[in-house]
Amino acid sequence: MPLDFTQPAPRPRTLEEALRLIEVLWELGREVVRLRERVAALEARLRQNSQNSSRPPSSDPPDVARIPKKPPSERRPGGQPGHEGHERELLSEEEVNRVVAVKPCRCRRCGRALSGKDPAPRRHQVWELVLVRPWVIEYQLHTLSCSCGEQTSAELPEGVPKSAFGPRLQATVASCTGLYHLSKRITQGLMRDLFGVELSTGSVSACERAASAALAVPVERARVHVQRARVANADETGWREARRKAWLWTAVAKGASVFLIHPSRGAEAARTLLGKFAGHLGTDRWVAYNGWKRRQLCWAHLLRHFEAFYEDRGETARIGTELLVQAGAMFAWWEQVKEGSLSRRAFRRRMAPVRERVEVLLREGAACERKATAGRCREILKLASSLWTFVNVEGVEPTNNAAERALRSAVLWRKGSFGTHSSKGSRFVERMLTVAATLRQKGRNAVEFVTRACEAASQGQPAPSLLRAGHFVAAKPELARSP
Repeated sequence: MPLDFTQPAPRPRTLEEALRLIEVLWELGREVVRLRERVAALEARLRQNSQNSSRPPSSDPPDVARIPKKPPSERRPGGQPGHEGHERELLSEEEVNRVVAVKPCRCRRCGRALSGKDPAPRRHQVWELVLVRPWVIEYQLHTLSCSCGEQTSAELPEGVPKSAFGPRLQATVASCTGLYHLSKRITQGLMRDLFGVELSTGSVSACERAASAALAVPVERARVHVQRARVANADETGWREARRKAWLWTAVAKGASVFLIHPSRGAEAARTLLGKFAGHLGTDRWVAYNGWKRRQLCWAHLLRHFEAFYEDRGETARIGTELLVQAGAMFAWWEQVKEGSLSRRAFRRRMAPVRERVEVLLREGAACERKATAGRCREILKLASSLWTFVNVEGVEPTNNAAERALRSAVLWRKGSFGTHSSKGSRFVERMLTVAATLRQKGRNAVEFVTRACEAASQGQPAPSLLRAGHFVAAKPELARSP
């Protein structure tokens, strides 16, 4: 018989009824605990945003509190009084294409005719783009007959591409799609409107394949450089290949940044990217990186977890508050270390009590009643030694920002292209991202590099080096991956 909870509780008349009521109350108590945990989990999910979880800022609802903006000042826009102006630097007379001397004919006061030359005229330079039209060379291959009856056909001269497009055109098309992330159809229109070159989408893909093959060896050399680096940062994000889920990985080191598209997000893909990397690796807490013991966990990710603790209630909120205080002090001192106002030795001394307190708080969190908080704290404690690598090792940063910044451009490309359709397309993406990110680190021109690589490939010459300007790398079968 079901119990009617709208009526006053009946008094048990027998021992069996009393035991039954005790059993019902026990089950109700357990159900209340389960429901409270579920409500807490759902509330925590509703509170998630980009500041306390790994969700992107674009997913934040309108009511998420942002960092308060400074009140608008009363100053007018633009340069302020006393601000040093910056003007375009003038080229020398030897560098300009044409010099036009402009002289006044008559005096503006009395009207008399003027002659002579100003030894220091005021210089004004106008920059303009030259009207570009394609340079088309026709090769007429003759077939001649010999007196013996044999016919011999001429071959293309050495260095002449067999396709209809020269290396500079190939590099320009590949740069539009691979460096500037334009779609194939927009690239078609740009080449037609700016250069008068008519291309099909298939021709755009052919130029991409040619550029990808030309970049294979320099990019693989950069991958080896990263795998041998003393310090690197790694991260991954979602991708699509042939309409299937894949992952785009990156590893960033001093002097090079490399990318890999792989169908897995596991340790196999991490090993493919990093090889036998033996340096210090900055990452988030993803399990694929657990094979590397010399590791630095990203404190930016940890701060989001601590923020989520702080926004909870009870014991979890207290632990989150204290963890944020300790992390705030740590980052303030770290900024002083980077500025040079605090020595690393003094920083290590200050960090000793911070490390001790943070680990105590994490152990308290691991023992609290909130399962989500306890589980998160236990996960972090398993990697506790990797929280403090940056304190003792020069060149290691407390965050994984270097790898995350490298992925931002790739994420924008993914949003516009929806991924790649084949493994060849994925190799093109890997190589162009590697070229763009590596040369950005060095302040070198990526378009110029892609052009030189395509020219070298068409002439059978060694490809230019991504790592050292002015150097070239010869192809080695064990390094070059198939395009």
